[in-house]
Amino acid sequence: MRIAIGSTNPVKEQAARAVLMPLYPAAEFVTVTAPSGVSAQPWGDQETRLGARNRAQFALERTQAALAIGLEGGVTESEFGLMTSAWCVIMDDQQHLGVGGNSCTLLPQIVVDYIRQGYELGAAMDQLIQQHDTKHKNGAIGILTNDLETRQSAYETIIRFALAPFRHPEWY
Repeated sequence: MRIAIGSTNPVKEQAARAVLMPLYPAAEFVTVTAPSGVSAQPWGDQETRLGARNRAQFALERTQAALAIGLEGGVTESEFGLMTSAWCVIMDDQQHLGVGGNSCTLLPQIVVDYIRQGYELGAAMDQLIQQHDTKHKNGAIGILTNDLETRQSAYETIIRFALAPFRHPEWY
């Protein structure tokens, strides 16, 4: 069985492998640079979900995999302020679909200001802590929670949510 991951970001790849390897120990994992088809900084859950779906669909079509995973992070407005957002879409070669999300935490105003100036969340976090490429490491969630939760662990959770239809196809 081939499982495609619609990203070459190591955090997304490691999250997918961590969840799926125990379920599919004989699987071959492949990564592919999959376009999201949405803004570089997805805004709102709908756009973020669409990005995840587009990545999964692209990965499925390009690799002839049995299962494909798309992960997308974004930001969303709330009554409390701007928050992180993350969604996962899993598709199989029969066009069955699973969707899981959302890892939300409130963003500090300084980060919101950077994002409203046009920075992507990862670049805004880089500015905040004066480090480089944090989205390929613990991400905004890891930085803000002091690693109580990380970008990878949050992605692992939403991948598990998206697997529900594949774990109980009789209900879907």
